[in-house]
This record gives sequence, structure tokens and C-alpha cells, in this order.
Amino acid sequence: MALSFMEGNEAVARGAMAAGCNFFAGYPITPATTIFNNMLKMLPPTGGTCIQGEDEIASMGYCIGAAMAGKKVLTATSGPGISLYSEQISFAIGSEIPLVIADVQRLGPSTGSATRGADADIQFLRWGSTSGVPVIVLAPRDALDCYVLTIQAFNYAEEFRCPVFIASNKEIGMTKESFDLTSVTLPSLVERTLYTGDQYLPFEADPDKAPPFLPIGGKTLVRQTSSTHGPDGFITIDPKVIAANQQRLRTKLHAARERISLYEETILPGTDTLVISYGITSRAVEDAAKMLAQKGHPVSTLSLKTLYPVPEQAILKAAANFKRVVVIEMNLGQYVNEIKRILGGKHVDFYGQMDGVMIPPAKIMEVIGNE
Repeated sequence: MALSFMEGNEAVARGAMAAGCNFFAGYPITPATTIFNNMLKMLPPTGGTCIQGEDEIASMGYCIGAAMAGKKVLTATSGPGISLYSEQISFAIGSEIPLVIADVQRLGPSTGSATRGADADIQFLRWGSTSGVPVIVLAPRDALDCYVLTIQAFNYAEEFRCPVFIASNKEIGMTKESFDLTSVTLPSLVERTLYTGDQYLPFEADPDKAPPFLPIGGKTLVRQTSSTHGPDGFITIDPKVIAANQQRLRTKLHAARERISLYEETILPGTDTLVISYGITSRAVEDAAKMLAQKGHPVSTLSLKTLYPVPEQAILKAAANFKRVVVIEMNLGQYVNEIKRILGGKHVDFYGQMDGVMIPPAKIMEVIGNE
């Protein structure tokens, strides 16, 4: 056993370093700043680059440029910064630019409360671009998850050439705790596929794959554009070409949905209630489930670590034999409708709280109603 003691933000930074990150740009914002602080300590001694942009918009621009040049890129922010990232998130989606974005969420809306946590940005992370094209959103529940899921995030960004979000929050990011890295199997590192032919078309790919990569600034001309484009990278208004590219941007993620669906479940025989949660709320659900079991009223639990693309098969399978599903979120209901959509007519109860205070196990027990 080799215990580590660190906050979730430091675990994100160390996970990024383990994944081969060699570029960070960001702007200080509570409660994400300590990711920046840790990258500033760790990157330059290894030959990497760490930049404070003049604002969030510039920081994302630096990240996009570095990623197009072949760097493994991380940035970190919170709700107000994510809002400013939006235009360039769309650019990264449309031009298939791999990067990892850690969103250490805080209470909103707008400036909200910088020192109070909430899972406030879940919908924005999925739909905060101008396309509706899917992205990948991972939700850690503790510092160990912050480390492991950051490595996964870089792997997915490299493989699928897309932005990948880490939906942390203040309570995870700024709480120190012990964890044992030897207790988990870390994923093998994935690198983006490099083009090896003679006539490079920057966006030519199989219908369910990301295109192979060449960096800008090399010997081969590489076109990049934020406008609609064909395989050659030239702007186009041809509906068939546009439709084919839009479909590929969707299919490359949806075809891999089950493989990138990460979750933990405790399905107990004889229980009639399944409680679904994510993030730090899953830890309160776990404590509530233990107390209910001691009282003779056990429940089953499903903790989602991939939020988008929605892990539909995992949810369907877990909920198949339950009469009742309860969804708990540290917001006013940003994910519950996805679960209702998937489960059709099954009875789904919901409890949400967004007041800057974590949901305690006692409240979850009250909501479940079996205490």
C-alpha cells in the first residue's frame, strides 16, 4: 500500500502529468486555481509549458493552438470561465482538437458563490457549444477518481480528438484526503493516431473514427478552420459533405458509448429501489445505503462516472429489475431527465439541492423513505 494525501485539484494535476500532459494554460478562478498552481510547479521542470492567460478566452486559445501543434493540453476553470470558453469549445469540437478541460464547479448562476460547491454546470458541459455534437463528460467522486479519470480524459481526447470535460466541484477539488493508487489499475496511455501517407487530408476518416493527426507548423500543410468543411479542410456549403461530417462527429463517440461508460454499482438481491447519483453526492448516497442496510431496509446504488455520452445500456441494465428509481443531484435537476428518457415509464423520484451545501446522508434516507 502506498498512500497519497492530496486534494482533488492536485490529483487532477498529477493525473495529467501521468497522462503525458505537457501544456497548461488557464486563468485563476476559485475553486480551480490550485490545479493551475500545481501545474506551474510540475510542468516547467519536465520541459512543459504553463501559461497564465490574460483571461479565460485567451487561455483557451493558447490551449487550442498548443493542441493543434501536437501538445497534450489541460486547462482548468469554474462556471464563469466555462461560459467564456464556449465559443472555442465549439471550435475544438468542429475542428477535432483534443484537449482536457477540468471544470471545478461552484454554486451559480453567474458569479454565484466562489467558495460554495454545486454540480451547477452539468447541462452546460454537454450543450454549451453551438452544434449539439456530443462531447465526453467524466464525473469524479473523490480525489482518487480525479487522478484516474484525468488519465482516462486524456486517453479519450487523444483517441476521439475532442474536448473531454472533468466535472469536479469545489467539495472534491479543495478537500484533502488519503487514497491508495496501488488499489486501482491505471489505464494504459493512448496517443493520437499520426498520419503516415503521402497526401494528407486533415479531416478524412472512417465514418466512426477521428481522422489521423499531423501538427500545424510541420513539413506537411495542415488546414484548420472553425467553419463547416470537408475532408480536405476547405470551407464548404455542400449539404451532403456537411451532413456526412456532422454525422461522423456524432458517430465516433456514440459507437464507443459502452466502452467509455464508466460507473460503479452495488446491486443487492431483494431490493426494490435503485439510487442513481454522480460526483460527491455518490459518497453521501453510499453512506445512506449503509445506514439503511443496518436498519433492515437495503437499497441498490449506481454511481455514474461517465455522464456524456449518456451510458444508456449501463442505466437500463442496472434499473431493469427495480420498481423504483431515485435520482439525487447537487443541483435542481440537470441529469434526471436523461434517466427518465432512458427508463421510459418506470417510476423515477428526484431530489435536488443547490444552496451551496452538500446533501447529507440523512436527507437521502428521508427522500428514499425507508429509514
